[in-house]
Amino acid sequence: MAAGASRRFGAADKRLASLPDGRRLLAATVASVADVFSALRVVLREGDDPNALGLAPDTPIIRAPHASEGLGASIGDAFAVLARDAELADVQVAAILLGDMPALRPATLDALQRESGRELILRPVQAGRPGHPVLFGRAFWPELAALGDSEGGEEGRDEGARSVIRAHRHHYVELLVDDPGIHLDIDQVTDVARLP
Repeated sequence: MAAGASRRFGAADKRLASLPDGRRLLAATVASVADVFSALRVVLREGDDPNALGLAPDTPIIRAPHASEGLGASIGDAFAVLARDAELADVQVAAILLGDMPALRPATLDALQRESGRELILRPVQAGRPGHPVLFGRAFWPELAALGDSEGGEEGRDEGARSVIRAHRHHYVELLVDDPGIHLDIDQVTDVARLP
C-alpha cells in the first residue's frame, strides 16, 4: 500500500525519502518484499508516476481512485482489482503491506507466508504488540473489496481493514516473531533515523 497522502511526513513525498543506505523508501520496501512474495502489486494514487517513485518499469501497479478517502478505501480499490486479476486466480492469500516499512525481515515474511491460509487472517506479533503486514485469506477478499464501496459507509474507509478483522475474530491468528521491523513504519521525517 503506497497510495496515502502521508500528511504527518510534511510537504515532501515520503515514498522518496532517502534511507541511511541511500535507497528510496518505497523502492527499498518493494525490493525487499519482492524477494519473498512473487506475486507483488503496488497500490498507488491515480496520478502517481511509478518511475519517478523509483520503481522498476515492470513493477505491477494497481491504481487507487479513492485513495484520498483513506486507507480503507485504497484497500477496497486494491482488492476489487486483485479479485478480478486472472494472473492471481490461484492465489489464496494476500498480504496488506505498507510501503513505508523497509525494515521487515525476509524471515518474518517467509514465516507469515508459510502459516497463512484461505480461511485465516494472520498478523505478526513481537514483544506483545501486533504489527504488519496482515495476511488475509481469499475468503475475506470480497469484504476487503467492499471497503472501497461508498455505499458501505465511512467506518471501513477510515480505519483500514480493522473492521474485517473484528468481524472475523474466530479466523484471526497472531504469529509470534522476533522482528521489531513489524512496528517500524515511517510516519515522520525523524522516523527515518530509527532505521537500522
